[in-house]
Amino acid sequence: MENADPIEGTAPAGGAGLADGAGRAAASVPAPSGPVWRFLFAPRWLGWHVLMVVCFWGMLWLGDWQFHRAMSGNALSWAYTFEWPLFAGFAVVFWAKTIRDELRIKRGETLTGSAGETESLPFGVGAVHVPAAQSAAPADDEDPELSAYNAYLTRLNAEVKNHGRWHGLR
Repeated sequence: MENADPIEGTAPAGGAGLADGAGRAAASVPAPSGPVWRFLFAPRWLGWHVLMVVCFWGMLWLGDWQFHRAMSGNALSWAYTFEWPLFAGFAVVFWAKTIRDELRIKRGETLTGSAGETESLPFGVGAVHVPAAQSAAPADDEDPELSAYNAYLTRLNAEVKNHGRWHGLR
């Protein structure tokens, strides 16, 4: 992970708030020079920025077009008049959150909790802990078909754990 060092003044003292071992791992790796946000000017990201701007203005244009259609008597266009700018707003929020999450990844910030569980999860997603008593053998009053299905789901979950993380794109 390039530029994994936290920005000066933003990291809590002593690695507080980071997952167990994350602060020590970041301290043992030599910190690359340069700002964390420099990845935003890579050709791949510049393409995404251009796409975002084109989509944003396109959605606003579509809202304006629907407004003119609504003014000329098409009653259904009133809904789209407000819907397209709303989509443009969602796109901006999604874009801002995507950049924020990428900055957090580049800084090496992780969730609180044990490092083994949160390393493979995206920021903001936590693991669900199932007590051992629930995953034990079925009780006498429990449906055997339901128990078999739950065992099947447990096996599937174990098989796909850490599988397909971005399908090799990262």
